[in-house]
Parts: sequence; structure tokens; C-alpha cells
Amino acid sequence: MPDRESAASVTGRDVYQRSIDRGEGEAVADACVVPRPLPIRERGRLRVLADRVIAAFSLVPVAPVLDVRVFCWTRGLRDAWRTIREEALATASLRDQGDAPFVLWRRGARVDANIARCPATAAAVGRIPGLESASFAILPPGAHVPRRRGATRGLLTCHLGLIVPRDGDVRMRVGDRMVRWAEGETLVFDDTYDHEAWNDTGGTRVVLRVRVRRPLRQPGRWFADTLLRVRSARSR
Repeated sequence: MPDRESAASVTGRDVYQRSIDRGEGEAVADACVVPRPLPIRERGRLRVLADRVIAAFSLVPVAPVLDVRVFCWTRGLRDAWRTIREEALATASLRDQGDAPFVLWRRGARVDANIARCPATAAAVGRIPGLESASFAILPPGAHVPRRRGATRGLLTCHLGLIVPRDGDVRMRVGDRMVRWAEGETLVFDDTYDHEAWNDTGGTRVVLRVRVRRPLRQPGRWFADTLLRVRSARSR
């Protein structure tokens, strides 16, 4: 059953909104100059240090899996999940790159051609504060996503279960937590924890995958956003 909104979730919503809204006139670092890539070992050390700094300013727990009630915008996804699922199914024929996700938002920018095909999904996702990306993601039958970790603790990931096969076990490990998707339910987690996923069923798992900016107090907000801009510039 969907989680009922509590006083804690209302408080969490206010804190979250304040944490992602920049004040008028707030300085924003210019990321037009992209630093030369560092050796892999140095990048690893700097990433660990950056994650520690972000964690120190986090307004939500620094844990593998988080309570969805803190993120009240997840209710809007749960309320619209059946319509979102219909639109996800309609995009299946448009995926011409195998298991590649069907992208709606990328690095905070709309992918208009795809959004035009999914108006209900776009309306639900467009109301999410701090939105960084959104896509329909699939996990084929028998697939195993090897252990990995996300690039920055400045982002959190939310999955909305759309199609979850029941003829076996489909699951994900995040840190020391084992979680399972459910149709119409949301899951919020920190992908900088070591994680991997399995689909030991005969069907395809489909989720709406959303990434949002972690709620942070200053100067953590500025620091995390600067890292995101540098990362975005490097990937162009």
C-alpha cells in the first residue's frame, strides 16, 4: 500500500525544497573551464573526499536506502503509476538500442521528442523538485547488473516499479540492504553505495528511474552543484 503522508513528510518536503532552491543573486561557479582528467587512483581519492564533504551537509540520512515519506513528491509518482506504465509500454517499439533506457530528462534538461510521447509521465516528473534525470529503464530476463557505484553523493535515485515479474526473484542489493521492486511503489536509494541487481525471472522488469539533487545545507549545496557542473562539462 502507498505510504501515507505524515507530519514528518511535510517537514521533509519543506526542508527539501529549501535545500534545492538557490537564493536570488547567489553566486554560481562557472564550469566553462574543464580540468585535465586525473589518474584513476587520484580520481578515486577525490571522489571519496567529495562524498564525505557532501555527507557532512546532508539534510537526509546518509544511508543506502531512504524512507520515501521524507520525499513527498514520490506520492505523485505512485498516484500516476498505471498511466506512467501505459506510456512506458508504448515506448517499447521506440527503443532501437537494445536495453538502452528511454530518456525523458538528462542533466536537468528536457528531451522534448521523448517527452511529447509521454505527457502524463512528463507532468508527474516535471513537478519533482531538484530533478536531474528521468528515464524508463529495463532489466531483461536473466540479467545481472554487476556491482558498481554512482558518480556523486550529490544525487539520489528513485525507482517507480512499473512491471515487476512474479515468476521468480527480481532484486537489488544496495550496500548491506537487499530490496525488491513492487508495481506502483517507489524506492529511494543512494547509488554511491556498492550495488548490483538481478532478474531471475522469465519477464522484463521496467521502472521509471529518476535522479534528484540530494537535500543539502550550505555550503554543501554549492559544492555538490559545482561537482555536477564539472561532471556534465566533461561528459560533453
